[in-house]
Amino acid sequence: MDKRRSKRITVSLKGERISGDLSHAVFIENLSEHGICITAAPAKTAKDFTPETPVQLKLQLSSGETLVLDCNVIWAHKTAPDGSTKSVGLEIKDPPLKYKEFLKTLH
Repeated sequence: MDKRRSKRITVSLKGERISGDLSHAVFIENLSEHGICITAAPAKTAKDFTPETPVQLKLQLSSGETLVLDCNVIWAHKTAPDGSTKSVGLEIKDPPLKYKEFLKTLH
């Protein structure tokens, strides 16, 4: 049984993970109304991908507009055998209307 609240949409988008004063490029694998899965380089500190850690995710919409989403880390695990990347699940705290409208254009 799938526990997800909403359907995932597979995408291939670039984004930025913002933690404090630092930002890091990420690859967005899939997204839904309440969650996003990204691939990222390992964090400098282990706590950056600890569940419940707040992060912001910046992504550019097809309209050219940039959205910054407030998220919490839900899970993280290594995706490459050498540990050079991590797959990270994020929960969007309060998905803005612009983000929800963007999702509708992807169906």
